[in-house]
Amino acid sequence: MLQRTAFLFLLAFLACVACDKKKAAPVDSNPDISRQLVKQQAQPIPVLDKTFDLKVSATFPFEIPPNSTHPHLHGVFQSFLGKSHDSGEVSNIDFVVMNQEQEENFANSRPSESLFSAEASHSQAVNFDLPPSYGQPVKYYLVFENAQNNKTTKAVQANFRVEF
Repeated sequence: MLQRTAFLFLLAFLACVACDKKKAAPVDSNPDISRQLVKQQAQPIPVLDKTFDLKVSATFPFEIPPNSTHPHLHGVFQSFLGKSHDSGEVSNIDFVVMNQEQEENFANSRPSESLFSAEASHSQAVNFDLPPSYGQPVKYYLVFENAQNNKTTKAVQANFRVEF
């Protein structure tokens, strides 16, 4: 008899729990926090996916959206001598990632540092954490430069994206 009562009590308890309606999730009253959470879960942003000729230098700007707390640059590049796809030391190039101030100095031939660099390379994988952007978008630049500073045109195949 005690087992039957316990069984009926358990059955009634489970029925009540199953029929209980779930409360709706509270609506966020702070839209800034909502935007931050959306940005953190954003899809990767393609930055550069192309093959181009490099005679002296080539610069490719990209922007990190506001409130990006953990932007991470992923990419690879390969350089070849002309269109022959011969690689090696003769096809080496320099690659740097710069912020806006650094790129302005570089463009105006003033001494400049960079956030990331790979010098004299014909094949490189890049994995680099960019600084957070907080409340404003931040502009960065991928810069490819002919390492030999000669007149030999090199072909560069590059694929870069930013993940959050």
